[in-house]
Amino acid sequence: MDAPASVVWALVTDINLPARFSSEFLGAEWEDELGLRVDARFIGRSRHDALGSWETTCTVIELEPQRSFAYAVGDPRFPSAVWRYSLAPLSADKTRLTQSMQIGPGRSGLSLAIDGRPDKERRIVSRRLLEHQANMQRTCAGIAELAAGVARVAARPPDG
Repeated sequence: MDAPASVVWALVTDINLPARFSSEFLGAEWEDELGLRVDARFIGRSRHDALGSWETTCTVIELEPQRSFAYAVGDPRFPSAVWRYSLAPLSADKTRLTQSMQIGPGRSGLSLAIDGRPDKERRIVSRRLLEHQANMQRTCAGIAELAAGVARVAARPPDG
């Protein structure tokens, strides 16, 4: 991304920002007003045509400023998923951003879908991973565009 890690960090730690780009994630609200910290919890809202709407409690499990931000969905000791943003500063004004997710080890909507159609497990998992991949690509592209815009504005010389 054409932006410093500090700019990218501010965007990836905004728990509502992915809702601008994802076809599934609708937004989130912090459970308390103590701010971003390990063990902070938020309620995420999602919707999928085949699965309906749902809310999940998420817990911040990793927070290394300008390096990594991760949260567990559901029980942080046995999450249904873990979502992570990893930042790697490449120079003063370039950052590599990676968004990843791990399904499980806890049960999730994917588990329920497989329970209902165990003969279709491979197809169900493949389709779900492709949906996640598409949403992560859109989210990272959107963050890159926003970050580059913020960096351009910050780099402009003052009027005068």
